[in-house]
Amino acid sequence: MKQMFETHRATLERAWQACQERHFWSPFPEAADAYPDSANAQTAGRLAFERQLGQRFEIDQPGITAWIGEETSPYTRQQLGVSYPQSDLDSLFEAATGAMQAGWAQADPEQRIGVLLEVVQRQYQQLFELVYAVFHTTGQSFNMSYAGSGVNALDRGIEALAYAWSAMGAVPRHAQWQRQFGRTTIELEKTYRLVPRGVAVCFTCASFPTWNALPSMMASLATGNAVIVKAHPATVLPMAIVIRLFRTVLKEAGFDPNLVTLALDSREQPIGKQIVKHPQAVIVDFTGSVGFGAWIEQNAHPALVYTETAGCNTVVLHSCDDFEAMIRSLATTMCMYSAQMCTSPQNFYVPKNGIRAGLGESARQVPFDEVVQALVKAVDALAGSPQRAAMILAAIQSDDTLASIAAMRQQGAIARDSAAYVHPEFPEARTATPLIIVAEPSQGELYRQERFGPISFVIAAADADDALAQACSDVAQHGGLTAFVYAQDEAFIARAEQAYAQAGAQLTINLTGPMPLNFAAAYSDYHVTGLNAAGNASLTDHSFVASRFRIVQSRRPKSQ
Repeated sequence: MKQMFETHRATLERAWQACQERHFWSPFPEAADAYPDSANAQTAGRLAFERQLGQRFEIDQPGITAWIGEETSPYTRQQLGVSYPQSDLDSLFEAATGAMQAGWAQADPEQRIGVLLEVVQRQYQQLFELVYAVFHTTGQSFNMSYAGSGVNALDRGIEALAYAWSAMGAVPRHAQWQRQFGRTTIELEKTYRLVPRGVAVCFTCASFPTWNALPSMMASLATGNAVIVKAHPATVLPMAIVIRLFRTVLKEAGFDPNLVTLALDSREQPIGKQIVKHPQAVIVDFTGSVGFGAWIEQNAHPALVYTETAGCNTVVLHSCDDFEAMIRSLATTMCMYSAQMCTSPQNFYVPKNGIRAGLGESARQVPFDEVVQALVKAVDALAGSPQRAAMILAAIQSDDTLASIAAMRQQGAIARDSAAYVHPEFPEARTATPLIIVAEPSQGELYRQERFGPISFVIAAADADDALAQACSDVAQHGGLTAFVYAQDEAFIARAEQAYAQAGAQLTINLTGPMPLNFAAAYSDYHVTGLNAAGNASLTDHSFVASRFRIVQSRRPKSQ
């Protein structure tokens, strides 16, 4: 086991350096074509995925009472036909507790981290089976399935391991202590033990299961806990692949594989509340809806809870130097994965008299209506080409999102209507292009909550300061993960930075170019602040891992 840590030590140390310096680094290529022997690896991954269709996914875990599965590909609209073991919850918790006590909780932190880094490396070596599973359950494009849910998710897992290593390494294991009490010198030997809290429950979401689950799983396991993964019923296969690999590597390393198990339910018979309230659930990681996230925060006590839900991600337009570049960047981010990302922009605040665009003598005032039409035209350019739409918009994960779009079409003034586009490879794919609504400030009930999917609102503000005030109020009261500001006035930018910091949203300023505005880089970008209703945890900082273990000491007189 120590050998595993030494094998991967350089990766861990390099990751921690990147975390400290916040610069770009990744041990993995972010483009599928740059993967070693990419063509053969992709073929092997696709065949492994296809072999699983219509079959039982074997996970030899305790308490199996049934085999269930209800996944449908957003691209083919066909059921995957994969069934998974549904286990009795008491059996899972009992097995997880036993697996911890059988050696994992007592293992040296470096032993545990070495095993978990081996999991990451093995998953990378078998990445394309996972990529195809993500593709055919979430509706992400192939490139996003590889980059966002593949290598970026692995990066986030390594990042959590680096923080866990740092947090545990900050605690000395032994100390010599002495002090005078009157004429007597008392000398004590002190021992400090790192004790895990217990069994963690990790909820995964439908749209990005691995990206959120891997850091949570790694943080809990590295600190000595066991993990029960409560997979979303629409996207079980990616997590089943991940769980199978965890169990394989744990067993090879001499640990009980029941340190990682799968808890499964259906939409008709959910088990979320039952598993949260289980007396042996001491840590809960949740990614998903605002409503259930709030319920967990209020009802999981005394369990330790980490949430990442959703909110009103806002854009404030004040002025810009290159109007076309700004509009292109905004439109691309609006379209990215059909805005099924927790960081997608939703509410665009624009002064009713428009914005200043350009520099010097070429600068002009762009009226509000022209700003709206420019956004519409830019989205049309992306959505109008099926080939481009397939790469950027991809597919809609759930029919619920289509229903939400239909409901919003009955509200407000439609600047751009949503419609399906025909995917060039999968003509039956579930698709929808962005819906853009012009809303009045009095219609806050429409946009002051997350409208999941490709739905955006453009709101006319009295002026730029009013736009900033309304946007930050949205975030503070209703939650927000990301925010975007375009301004050429440094005083306004300073006010925006302060206001969004106070509201607890990560801010991007004046960014244009090929990088998606909402791209979050592992080892550099903190994901969620924990300062508003969009979530109470951040990926990744020390607070995300440090409370998953506690410190217990013993002391005795120094040996003579």
